Amino acid sequence: MASSRSGFAELLRAWRDRLSPADAGFTVTDGRRAPGLRREELAQLAGLSVDYVLRLEQSRAKNPSAQVVGALARALQLSRAERDQLYRSAGLLPPRDGTVSTHVPAGIQRLAARLGDVPIGVFSADWTLVWWNTMWSALHGDPALLPAVERNLARALFGNGAAHASMLPVRSERGPDALAASIVVDLKDAVSRYPADGRLDRLVRELRETSDAFARLWTTQPAAAQHTTDRKTILHPEIGDILLDCDVLVVPGADLRMVTYTAAAGSSGAGKLDLLRVTHVAKPA
Repeated sequence: MASSRSGFAELLRAWRDRLSPADAGFTVTDGRRAPGLRREELAQLAGLSVDYVLRLEQSRAKNPSAQVVGALARALQLSRAERDQLYRSAGLLPPRDGTVSTHVPAGIQRLAARLGDVPIGVFSADWTLVWWNTMWSALHGDPALLPAVERNLARALFGNGAAHASMLPVRSERGPDALAASIVVDLKDAVSRYPADGRLDRLVRELRETSDAFARLWTTQPAAAQHTTDRKTILHPEIGDILLDCDVLVVPGADLRMVTYTAAAGSSGAGKLDLLRVTHVAKPA
């Protein structure tokens, strides 16, 4: 086990040194000496403490969980083969084919990192948030403050835990039930495509047992139209009502959804997004 932990630590350090800060969305200054990510930057991207990353790199932290390894793999923008190598070096089995993938391809991360002025969240097929930028945190609250299992839109809409408690009030021009109905339809589709995914099965069973609204929609909701552009008003605790266009972009081949919020130039929404940029530190989550 000691040699396994050593191999994990070596991979972590090597891949951290390899990743360009600019590709991860950080501003590179002239005085920067490290060619790759700093330890605190990796911790920030993965939603971990700096001390824990340090202990992992020094082989002092034992048995990182699959969630931790997955978060590090996404933060380091690893390929699927590299991700699987990192899992094995931690003594874990890589995610199986036929289950919902939380892997975000490096190209998608680089693209999203370069759109730092736009709130962006990347979701897996079960609507778990797997990547976000600073503007997303500024608009919706920092997902890193939630337990990893709670970073799920279905839990935010239908659950009774931290995700639901932290979700800001949102009004949709498509009506109050449109988002909830479309999420249920998406989960039904995900279940049909990933029947062996235990985490997805537990999510659906839990919500059917604890949420009358979810159970009703699961039983009665017919196939819905694909996600289209929606206009949403978000009640922000600091800025007030912000009217924005919300688009859901599907990532071909990765079964991911990239959710973006934008506003027309010169609009009230654009001005409020500018205010959010000024009042929040410009660094990715």
